[in-house]
Amino acid sequence: MRFCHNITFLISILSILATTETALPAPTMTEMVPMRDGVRLATDIYLPQGEGPFPVILVVTPYSRKGLELFAVSANQKGYAFVTQDFRGRFDSEGEDYPVFLSYGWGEHQDGYDTIEWIASQKWCNGKVGTLGISAPAIAQNMMAPSRPPHLVCQYVVVGYSSAYHQAAYQGGAFRKNLWERWLNDHKFSPETLRLTREHPAYDDYWKAQNTEIVADRVNAPTMFVGGWYDIFSIGTINSFMTINKNGDIGARGKCRLVMEAYGHGRNNEFSFPNSDMPKNAGLVNINWFDIWMKNDGKGLEDIPVVQYFVMGDPEDKSANVWKTADDWRIPANPTPFYFRSDGTLQTEPPKESNISITYKYDPKNPVPTMGGNELYDPKGPMDQKDIDNRPDVIVFTSQALDQPLEVVGNIKVKLWASSSALDTDFTAKLCDVYPDGKSILVADGIIRACYRNSFEKRELLTPNEIYEFEIDLWDTAIRFSKGHKIRVAISSSNSPRFEPNPNTGRPSGIDDETIVAENTIYFDKDHPSHIILPIVSQ
Repeated sequence: MRFCHNITFLISILSILATTETALPAPTMTEMVPMRDGVRLATDIYLPQGEGPFPVILVVTPYSRKGLELFAVSANQKGYAFVTQDFRGRFDSEGEDYPVFLSYGWGEHQDGYDTIEWIASQKWCNGKVGTLGISAPAIAQNMMAPSRPPHLVCQYVVVGYSSAYHQAAYQGGAFRKNLWERWLNDHKFSPETLRLTREHPAYDDYWKAQNTEIVADRVNAPTMFVGGWYDIFSIGTINSFMTINKNGDIGARGKCRLVMEAYGHGRNNEFSFPNSDMPKNAGLVNINWFDIWMKNDGKGLEDIPVVQYFVMGDPEDKSANVWKTADDWRIPANPTPFYFRSDGTLQTEPPKESNISITYKYDPKNPVPTMGGNELYDPKGPMDQKDIDNRPDVIVFTSQALDQPLEVVGNIKVKLWASSSALDTDFTAKLCDVYPDGKSILVADGIIRACYRNSFEKRELLTPNEIYEFEIDLWDTAIRFSKGHKIRVAISSSNSPRFEPNPNTGRPSGIDDETIVAENTIYFDKDHPSHIILPIVSQ
């Protein structure tokens, strides 16, 4: 078994024609490209041999435009000019770097639009520009697409979010501290972005200007979206594809493609899946995607499945760990509830008892530690949860051993009836695959901040000890639970440092150091049938 990582994969494909003996080139030229407000962005241009003009591949990045020479070599050898640019306020570019990504959007600043149209006006460009990028450069692509640069022909977006609030800063209304704050600090962004994040804990106009899903109808560029089930932005990749492929303008609608692999934003820590290398047609499309749109006017698109997704599972199961294709996402499935029962089991039959509940104490100063999942920093990926499952503040429900395999593909949600002694608290849910030897491998997880149970746009505090219904979104996955395995759901109220612990005081987290211990109760009786909904596909 070998690990497959989006970034190394894409580099290897784009550099397929480059060799280790190839001297890395200096830019043909460096320009300070003017934006509409007069700020100039540092931009390197690598031109291929020949007379030109050429189609152009553009990468914009906050990580320095230098160091992408291998991409330039590969692009040049395929007949493309290659252009790299520092984000506004980063490295050699002028201006301020906050709020990060917003300047590439469709508002006051439109650095993506201005850059693409500047490129198209140059004598070495044939008027066709495509964009490429992984992670932060992928997000910038998503942000620039709704501004509709006339000369943007196509995009290749690898692991980027579609909504900054819901997927990067405040998943489920809880602050993704270990991702957003740590990433901003590690890369020395202006503290203004973090300050603005803290000032806007609810989904308001500040965040709507960073949600590309609500302006998908403006997008006119066909896009290849690549993500991973354990990626930090996995649902963003999926939502981008679904909204644009269905609701985009005529140039993009029905012309996007989606690839979902087994991994995420880097290698997993302790568990890998066999056969997870990208399928041949998904691999070749990395550079061929640009050929299709910038050289062949869309010819060849029909050879690429609309959706390619990897079904994970037990490495010993010969029917698991396979690539599948589909005509759309999400694929047909039977949304099946598995109910939490008083004996600690998961069952497809709803409970018939009354007044069944269990109470645990949630102490923000002793949170459940993050162990895997959709994380940027270690530990991440499909890690064993069995030690965490034994904590007194983690309530576990486990099915009987399966007498036949069960394939789950699509969106997973938990419907939870719960109460708290506090004015506000969090509830978390994990889905795990329990192996016959006892290891409990994390498949998917999620969180909801109680004050945002009805809307992320407005805080509504709890009435202590009143029962409420909550929905926890665990995002999408594709996994085969093998015969003899068990399905497990773990409910708790924290997952730190991934999410900043809720102080239980009724005030937003991060405001002060005051915390209180909450007594949180979950209910699973006939009047409050808490359950997980699994999208089961026919075998």
